[in-house]
Amino acid sequence: MAGLKRRFVDWLDERLGGGSIEEFLRHKKVPIHRHTIWYYFGGMALFLFVIQVLTGILLLMYYRPTASGAFESVQFIMTQVKFGWLIRSIHSWSANLMILIVFIHMFSVYFLKAYRKPRELTWVSGMLLFFIVLAFGFSGYLLPWNTLAFFATKVGTDMAGFVPFIGKWILVFLRGGNEVTGATLTRFFGFHVAVLPGLATLLLALHLLLVQRLGMSVPPGVEKKIKEGQEPERSMPFFPNFLLRDIMGWYGALGVLGALAAIFPWELGTKANPFGSAPAGIHPEWYFLFMYQTLKYLPAKIFFINSELLGLMGFGIAGAIWVLVPFLDYKTGFGKVTRFFTGLGIFALGYIIVMSVLALVG
Repeated sequence: MAGLKRRFVDWLDERLGGGSIEEFLRHKKVPIHRHTIWYYFGGMALFLFVIQVLTGILLLMYYRPTASGAFESVQFIMTQVKFGWLIRSIHSWSANLMILIVFIHMFSVYFLKAYRKPRELTWVSGMLLFFIVLAFGFSGYLLPWNTLAFFATKVGTDMAGFVPFIGKWILVFLRGGNEVTGATLTRFFGFHVAVLPGLATLLLALHLLLVQRLGMSVPPGVEKKIKEGQEPERSMPFFPNFLLRDIMGWYGALGVLGALAAIFPWELGTKANPFGSAPAGIHPEWYFLFMYQTLKYLPAKIFFINSELLGLMGFGIAGAIWVLVPFLDYKTGFGKVTRFFTGLGIFALGYIIVMSVLALVG
């Protein structure tokens, strides 16, 4: 029996290169220091993405992407399909948890300076994945075709119309016309289940390849202490030590997800009525609240220019700077440039939290 097993392993090794994978896992190391806990959030985001894919496939079996059938199909899933309400709740809650974990992962990478040379492309690919995750949330929000989703999408696509020169084209492209209609729902469905998953898969493969190729970075402060002999250089094997700890984090995320889905099932609301009035106090999802609140505080005009246009341009410039941080923060130690970008990160995090809270309480 042992000989048969060995021959099977050798057969796979010859065709799939399993030996090289085994060799890679045996030699891959993960640094150990007081900030190691932040390494686990990347794997947790990947785990929640897998949950999204699996539950999304199950929902696709019953969902109908039309204005006349979308709401009723989701209603059918929640009331008639066995455990359908649970699958939908898991899908919705895991989407929000994934976005939260991706936010945490992004800021932890930023503050640990893990974007430094030679990991610039790892940061850029991760930021592109971050934008795709937000696009997943925005496109998926409309699919139940309920009142809140309909008017939130109307507001969101209206904002896209303020982009200089191409705003009108973007608005028509997203909506499939001048108004939010069934064509908009069909387009968002296509983005959500085909275009975005394809882009996410390609970027995720690139991101994971870069992480495995370049390894996990050590924060500058820890690196400095190691060089000065104040702290020993420690590491643990990726397999099985780090992977088992990563899996424990997945179990924790799964427990939180299951509790939220069972105790607070995701509500469906009322069917969208394009001719009805927007409900009072409508606002976008929590991950867009800081932008929404900022635009609320701006006056109608600033130097004869529409304030929403200036606000969107400001967020666009800020996003571009954030993506290009590895090429702007070129110092590897604690120089003035690095300290400036650390302060910038603290300001950005505080701004997002404060503006989001103000939008919720206001």
